[in-house]
Amino acid sequence: MDLLTTGAFARASGLTRKALRLYDDLGLLRPAVVDESTGYRYYHRDQLALAALVAWLRRAGMPLARIRPVCDLAPAHADDAIRTWWAETERDVRARRALVHDLLSTFHAQEDDMATSTPPLTFEAAAATDRGLVRPDDLDRASAGPDHLAVSDGFGPSGAQVSAALVAAIADLGGDLEPGEALERLHGLVAAAAQKIEDPDAGATVTALVRCGAGRLALVHVGDSRAYLLRDGRLTRLTHDHTLVRSMVEAGELTEAEAASHPRRSVLLRAVGPGDDVEPDLGQHMVCAGDRLLLATDGLHGVVAAEAIAGVLRDAPTPTRAVAQLLDLAVAAGAPDNIAVGVADVTEQRRDRGRGRRC
Repeated sequence: MDLLTTGAFARASGLTRKALRLYDDLGLLRPAVVDESTGYRYYHRDQLALAALVAWLRRAGMPLARIRPVCDLAPAHADDAIRTWWAETERDVRARRALVHDLLSTFHAQEDDMATSTPPLTFEAAAATDRGLVRPDDLDRASAGPDHLAVSDGFGPSGAQVSAALVAAIADLGGDLEPGEALERLHGLVAAAAQKIEDPDAGATVTALVRCGAGRLALVHVGDSRAYLLRDGRLTRLTHDHTLVRSMVEAGELTEAEAASHPRRSVLLRAVGPGDDVEPDLGQHMVCAGDRLLLATDGLHGVVAAEAIAGVLRDAPTPTRAVAQLLDLAVAAGAPDNIAVGVADVTEQRRDRGRGRRC
């Protein structure tokens, strides 16, 4: 039996002893033999190929949670998985580049804010959930207030607790944060929520908007819930689905039409899970009085066409009516999943509260 000590295997593979211990604890790269009397660990020489793969993927920046399933795949499927991850990574880099640009522009915007007398903005908002017609329990949660809007789609045995904790933490942030602080706090609460999940099969998506500064919103997004902005009658999506089929569309492997009916369209590439080192999408958006915002889990946008959603948002007189009508549309479409919806009208805090847009 051609065995290597931990030190010899570390030198041959390019991995540190500390990394080997971590990968053993995670079940990613276990020793072939552990001496019962001494506790010494030994590896087969033929495990070097797996170790090299892990080392390369870690150097490329792939999270450990993504490496494990790649290592279990046949080479052709592993190639597909790595290509999919890299396409997602490149998209994230583009998003972060835009975020850095937004953050730098904040300094100029703060100077402009001090020189103007634009009334501060607030939300007139409503949110609700529905169990749907198929699921036995409602694991989705939603929250709305004058300074925030949030939805979360829970999954697994304790998914309701995870989604409830996420929206409650967002609701507690308040609306007096500067843009940079808001983004930092949103990132931190997602990480904290993941660390508190004890059920290995539980987790949630989360999408939220928090007021920060004059006419600015901070966005946090993980998963396949969505955020939309209705301005001057035009509906624009603000988020990107973290799903397998979306990555396949971006890689040119599926068309949009094929993705809409793909059997694995609900498979998430990112979610808030137990102990995950999840990296949420973060961003800033400028809003004006008269804008209308929508957050929704896939229980809505998975069964109701975008144009029908836009029609409700254009015509409903209040956020409460808009929420109720959107839930009705999902139920009329069969509601195979839980549904969470939040709608907010951006208004001035004083004087004119009309729907006319004012930036």
